[in-house]
Amino acid sequence: MVTMQQAVAGFSWDTAVDLSSRENRARLSPAAIKGLLRVAAHWRLRDDDTRGLIGGLSSGSFYAMKNKAAKTLDEDQLTRISLLIGIYKALNILYGEKLADAWMQLANTNPMFGGDSPVNYVKKGGIPALMRVRQLLDARRGGK
Repeated sequence: MVTMQQAVAGFSWDTAVDLSSRENRARLSPAAIKGLLRVAAHWRLRDDDTRGLIGGLSSGSFYAMKNKAAKTLDEDQLTRISLLIGIYKALNILYGEKLADAWMQLANTNPMFGGDSPVNYVKKGGIPALMRVRQLLDARRGGK
């Protein structure tokens, strides 16, 4: 089985990348797309949900991306995918595979989610919500 780290090969987790550089975005986009699609498959997300998580990509653009048509993601999309992969990683550290894969779609009693699912929370709240979920999970696992 390919790990998520391997799925986004070429992306350094230790250094910030200049996402304003089209060259960097073009280099990172194929691996980010592959990672996003793997996360979406593990979480059993509908295409509409996946599109919403990366900022409301149009259906046509999303299906072109899924079919490996050349697509350079923008800064916002790469940031969102990076946060989603971090959330995926944290969930898999905290929980067994079954719960880790289901967690994003389960109703959550944490006051942050207001009884809704984390996936709905982050679709509505964008990058700030993705960051809060990532921080919550990182705090639960001891910040490692």
